[in-house]
Amino acid sequence: MDYNDLENDISYLNATKTDMHFGVYVNTVGFQSIKAGEHYPLKDHPSGYFFNVSKGRVLQEFQLLYITKGAGSFTSDCTPAQPLVKGSLLCLFPGQWHTYSPSEKMGWNEYYIGFNGPVAELWFRQARITADNPVLKVGFNADLVKLFQQAIEVANSGKNASQQCLSGIVMHILGLICYVSSNRIFEEDSISQKIERSKIIMIENLYKNIDVEELAENLNLSYSWFRKVFKDYTGYAPAKYFQELKIKKAEDLLMRTSHSVKEISYMLNYKSAEHFFSLFKKKTGFTPLEYRNYIRGGEMGASRTSRRPDLPDLPEPPKDLLEEMEAARKK
Repeated sequence: MDYNDLENDISYLNATKTDMHFGVYVNTVGFQSIKAGEHYPLKDHPSGYFFNVSKGRVLQEFQLLYITKGAGSFTSDCTPAQPLVKGSLLCLFPGQWHTYSPSEKMGWNEYYIGFNGPVAELWFRQARITADNPVLKVGFNADLVKLFQQAIEVANSGKNASQQCLSGIVMHILGLICYVSSNRIFEEDSISQKIERSKIIMIENLYKNIDVEELAENLNLSYSWFRKVFKDYTGYAPAKYFQELKIKKAEDLLMRTSHSVKEISYMLNYKSAEHFFSLFKKKTGFTPLEYRNYIRGGEMGASRTSRRPDLPDLPEPPKDLLEEMEAARKK
């Protein structure tokens, strides 16, 4: 099964002089899923970001591009053509001519963030990451995906001090990249990498249902072995981990949005609102509406939410889901 649930999501931001004084400011952040044979890039970029694969381009900022699925290639005025495989992170530098694209046969999933500022320049110098060696092998890392998704969510929120929050996320991403790439703490075909890859697949397909036995097969593991090592690695069996992710997202939607319980159950692909209601109460000790009332009133107390082992922040609902729900509401 070809798992992929996230919609393309691209944001361009404006930084004020005050934002720039913080040392790092973000200009763009996004996610794109390019299917095999699909034209790349998918949409026109605004002035300063226009990209034609055959002609290449020059940016006036740093960019990080993280590939979590598929493969492609990259070349620049400092490097010969080289492959970009899943688990690769590409560092682009201001003033550097470059071009890259996914394989026509495979496509790819890419997360990226563009930023500038004197602190960013200093970081790259100190980390000794240069334009002539820009492709880092960081492997599959669910924490890195979480940080990119946090940045996308903050950029989409449009709230005050978003740039300052994004600045912190960029520094966290850079620190994690340095830690992973410097210590070589992964092996491409290791069990831990397979588990990290499975976690990323779950995060990126949160609004679907995943057959964990098929997932194990995709990773070339027997299900019994996959279940054992996944539980050893995360503390959860795979199916339970995926359900925990769904419940965590349901809690987030109940807290931050006005979607009804029925709409949230539909968005998260539960078989019925009644099933969602029952499962939510079993997992949290609250009905969905009780949870919404308590958390918004600040009277939640020591709930299961605060006792649960750490789980990643999760992606927003696909826009077509929201549009479909809005159309149904109008009828």
